[in-house]
Amino acid sequence: DVQLQASGGGLVQAGGSLTLSCEASGFFFDDHTIGWFRQAPGKEREGVSCLIDADDRTYYTDSVKGRFSISSDRPKNMVYLQMNSLQPEDTAVYYCAAVSTPRRPTDFNEYGCPAVFDSWGQGTLVTVSS
Repeated sequence: DVQLQASGGGLVQAGGSLTLSCEASGFFFDDHTIGWFRQAPGKEREGVSCLIDADDRTYYTDSVKGRFSISSDRPKNMVYLQMNSLQPEDTAVYYCAAVSTPRRPTDFNEYGCPAVFDSWGQGTLVTVSS
């Protein structure tokens, strides 16, 4: 079974940094994409970033480009989201998710990540105070 567990959330002041961790198990990193998503209060869930399998290709939604960085430690089955220059609008529950990397270009969204993820972990709350 695919299992994902996000951690590392907390309270941080605007301009600060946090690193989220996603512990993954039950699948091979080399043929999967790991994504980070967030859902702010009263808003729909949005994709933040993804890391695509063995190529380690990374993509980011426009609002976090230059501030967030996704990375992995394959021997440890971990994926991280380094978040810098955090702003109050980054406040949300953050989730990591996984999917077997699609092979058709049409299965990817406008910022280069798979459109659908089928395995989800529990979220971790990030609160950024102004």
